[in-house]
Amino acid sequence: MDDDGSSSPSPLRVVICPWLAFGHLLPCLDIAERLASRGHHVSFVSTPRNIARLPPVRPTVAPLVNFVALPLPRVDGLPEGAESTNDVPHDQFELLRKAFDGLAAPFSEFLSAACAEGAGKRPDWLIVDTFHHWAAASALENKVPCVMLLLGAATVIATWARGVSEHAAAAVGKERSAAEAPSFETERRSLMITQNASGMTVAERYFLTLMRSNLVAIRSCAEWEPESVAALTTLAGKPVVTLGLLPPSPEGGRSISKQDTAMRWLDAQPDKSVVYVALGSEVPLSVEQVHELALGLELSGARFLWALRKPPGVSDAGVLPPGFEERTRGHGLVVTGWVPQISVLAHDAVAAFLTHCGWNSTIEGLLFGHPLIMLPISSDQGPNARIMEGRKVGMQVPRNESDGSFSREDVAVTVRAVTVEEDGRRVFTASAKKMQEIVADGACHERCIDGFIQGLRSYKA
Repeated sequence: MDDDGSSSPSPLRVVICPWLAFGHLLPCLDIAERLASRGHHVSFVSTPRNIARLPPVRPTVAPLVNFVALPLPRVDGLPEGAESTNDVPHDQFELLRKAFDGLAAPFSEFLSAACAEGAGKRPDWLIVDTFHHWAAASALENKVPCVMLLLGAATVIATWARGVSEHAAAAVGKERSAAEAPSFETERRSLMITQNASGMTVAERYFLTLMRSNLVAIRSCAEWEPESVAALTTLAGKPVVTLGLLPPSPEGGRSISKQDTAMRWLDAQPDKSVVYVALGSEVPLSVEQVHELALGLELSGARFLWALRKPPGVSDAGVLPPGFEERTRGHGLVVTGWVPQISVLAHDAVAAFLTHCGWNSTIEGLLFGHPLIMLPISSDQGPNARIMEGRKVGMQVPRNESDGSFSREDVAVTVRAVTVEEDGRRVFTASAKKMQEIVADGACHERCIDGFIQGLRSYKA
């Protein structure tokens, strides 16, 4: 009998093909390792440079994880060597999607060849990301069942999906903040429907992939979002299964040098005194917003460690306000290179997390019970922030309704409300600790993976 409780003795053979963003690549690698830890064979398909930048697979499961590198086609305007969203500014994401579509033919050749290998070698399932309509089409052609992977909160997925019934929409409403999306966020979301320089909008990609898939897997669990998960049983008639929250190992996935600048600086700070600031690697703030955030941190008086991604086209000298680093030296540190985020969040000196509320970062912050200071920028970050605000794990920095701008004064007030003022700090910390119990419940998330595997085994078309 397998670890997933199935009576079938044969291991599954699964192909995973993630989107070209590390917020997708890393969770998909986690899924691959969790499947391999149960004896299943996984082929992880991406581009050469992205595969090279992934952390090493654990030695105990490495023999069961095979990396398949498909070179990304050249597209005019896309920088040389750009293979992920980390490598290009946000306004070039459409060019990356266009290049990504060029993987359709080599992927189809790979899958057809894998299916032709005969008994015991043929893939049992293909797991694809949101934009992979052509991969799902190849699965149909080769008669390989397909899972569409949605790496967001069930509440957000249910709210956005057009196929959700009125009953489900009413149920998930219980878990949403009462606040509606601000107009600047609504306008950005409309680009999903209208922006198609790659030849197809994000919404079209989503629905084509969904229609060609057999199952939908979401990064959530009933313990985290009880009403939403209970309501979101199908999407467009496709069964929905949960993967759990896929929290990272609290020890971190990479060995950290004792000479790491951020960690050495944290070692010198008092316990529970530092605000860790990290707004993701995909969509940097404008230089004007970077300056307002910097001056707000200074105005708050809080100790801070800031993992800053520089806006494109800005010199090192111009990225921060004049004299900022000199004035905050001793109680603030700005790092523009790689920062070991999990190790930072696990450090005793960290008191709170100023985050863009990407789903990965939200889960990572709450894994360590940190209250959140929220500054969402794009995609599902605004809805995630409203969910977390509704659960009283932190506060959003107030924004201008029309353009999303914010002031240094509002940054300072929010930082102090979450980290200094006694009443707010007590409530937010207690709520974050309550959420930590769910995120850190490894047994819960392993049960979800076992249930997912059982769903793959028992699926009948």
